[in-house]
Amino acid sequence: MANSDTLRLAVLIDADNASAAVVKELLEEVAKYGTATVKRAFGDWTTQNLVGWKSYLHRHAIQPVQQFSYTTGKNSTDSAFIIDAMDLLYEGNVDGFCLVSSDSDFTRLATRLREAGKTVYGLGERKTPEPFIAACDKFIFFEVLKKPVGTTALALQLLDVPDLKGLLSHAIRETARENGWARLATVGSLISKTHSSFDPRNYGFKKLNELVRDQPFVEVVDAADATGFIHVEVRLK
Repeated sequence: MANSDTLRLAVLIDADNASAAVVKELLEEVAKYGTATVKRAFGDWTTQNLVGWKSYLHRHAIQPVQQFSYTTGKNSTDSAFIIDAMDLLYEGNVDGFCLVSSDSDFTRLATRLREAGKTVYGLGERKTPEPFIAACDKFIFFEVLKKPVGTTALALQLLDVPDLKGLLSHAIRETARENGWARLATVGSLISKTHSSFDPRNYGFKKLNELVRDQPFVEVVDAADATGFIHVEVRLK
């Protein structure tokens, strides 16, 4: 299976439901998970609604896919988006998909792609409905892409993110050995599997390591395994 350095990703953008202003940060985020071998943005480019997108398309080599709105009240863009995603799936040239939208209509698409063994990353606004968020392997909010990180950013944290103490406490208890200690990597993996939108940046920190060290209810130590590899261990106080 491809690793993050060689993972081929199709970035599919619902331009009707995504802001052009976050494109640079969005693609930088995608680069953490693999290489964007396909970059397409879907919309009716003949309308004034998407004028702000055009300079970003050229700058970041994103292919615009024209979809006329044939009927008032129907979203033709969604249909074109889904058809292209399924075509890419059956062509077999990508390992994963980045679905950029805040629209719950893509929930079934995300589920179908994962059923086919593809990794699915979702990117959208915090208002994105929970079913679409849960349907993705990982979901990243636009808000954290533009937000500064660090302890000074705590006041900017999103108000409706899951309670951090509850999340961490449960994950540590579930992964702890008999002595109460658990590897932070294992803790983080469990949280990500049960909460696809979990992101330390939602709480004002760039990395999970930095986040847990700031929590008064968690004890943190650096430990070495038999090979000398240093890893982080955590336990509840």
